[in-house]
Order: sequence, then C-alpha cells, then structure tokens
Amino acid sequence: MLQQDRACLAGTRPADPDLRVHKALRVNATDPGLPPGQKPGFSMSGLLFLLFATLPCLPACADTPSAQRQQELQHLLVQDCGSCHGMRLTGGLGPALTSTALAGKSRELLVATIREGRAGTPMPPWKDLLAEADINWLVDYMLQTEHRP
Repeated sequence: MLQQDRACLAGTRPADPDLRVHKALRVNATDPGLPPGQKPGFSMSGLLFLLFATLPCLPACADTPSAQRQQELQHLLVQDCGSCHGMRLTGGLGPALTSTALAGKSRELLVATIREGRAGTPMPPWKDLLAEADINWLVDYMLQTEHRP
C-alpha cells in the first residue's frame, strides 16, 4: 500500500523518512477521513495550543516527586543515609544531616555531594540510583525539616 509522510509543522517531507518520529506519523494515502485531494497534516494552531497549555505544569511535574515517592525518600534518608550519618541523622561515620547542621552549606554543594559523592570518603555517588528531582527534594527536605526519626 502506498504511504506518505504527514507534513511536519512546515509541511515539508523530512530529509530522513526513517526517523522514528516520522515513521510514527505515517498514514495511508487513501485515508477515508480526508476530503479528496487534501493531504494529511497538522494544525499549527492546535500544536501551539498543546505546547503552551502543557508548559506551565512541566516544572512542577518534573521537580516534585509524588507523595508516595516522598515517603520512599524519607525512608531512604533514615535507613540508607542514617546508616552512616546516624539513625537520628545527628552524625556518625558521616556528618550530621539536620537542618541546623546544614544551615551554612549551599544547596548546590549538598546536591553535588549527593549526586557525585565525596572522593576519598565513604560517601558514595547516588546519581545512578536517584533522579535529579529526588536529590533536589531530599536536599530541600533536609534544609527545611528538623527530622527526628
């Protein structure tokens, strides 16, 4: 069956028709839903509306873990971090992680420490196990909460 690519925004055929995006947009040239002679395509105004309608929620969606994930992160903080930083997070093998103890530290330093770990110390990097949003949430939680398990 003859297939043709849907126009991509500007109405032009893509230079590489094998791109996954364009494969997903292929339609049958004899689409019965189109009037005779009309080519399949996108509505530019529809695409712009969709884009601008979703933009406001993107930072909130991407940066804030769900309530369930927040509970999991709190558990991780007490159990995993607590194994070195003390079960009450008041210090042990590693320094205290209370908001009082962290008050003089920059947020960026704390995020980098969790993400990359500390060379020459037992502090491991968590970047392979935690998403950036999880790390950011943990740092904010530690800075704002005097958590006592």
